[in-house]
Amino acid sequence: MKKITLGLVLGFGLLSGNALAGDVAAGQAKAAICAACHGADGIAVIPGYPNLKGQNEQYLVSSINAYKTKQRNGGLAAVMQAQASMLSDEDIANLAAYYASLK
Repeated sequence: MKKITLGLVLGFGLLSGNALAGDVAAGQAKAAICAACHGADGIAVIPGYPNLKGQNEQYLVSSINAYKTKQRNGGLAAVMQAQASMLSDEDIANLAAYYASLK
């Protein structure tokens, strides 16, 4: 019985992760403003700015949300806080999916 329960928990966990994944095409369409600093291909054009290409999707979601909630404050955080404040949760998921898909 324990094996069945564990299997169900793991299965639902995997399904819920896929259900939360963003839309790559929508993220690409939304990424135009990001390109000014992070590059059209996700490779930063300004020294010191992070490359987004191929980053872990969940890391990108948590990072953008940290800017949005002003939990990240150092350096040029004010720029990202302003950008992130204009994004919905769906926008953030889509952007993260897009940049994570770039290889």
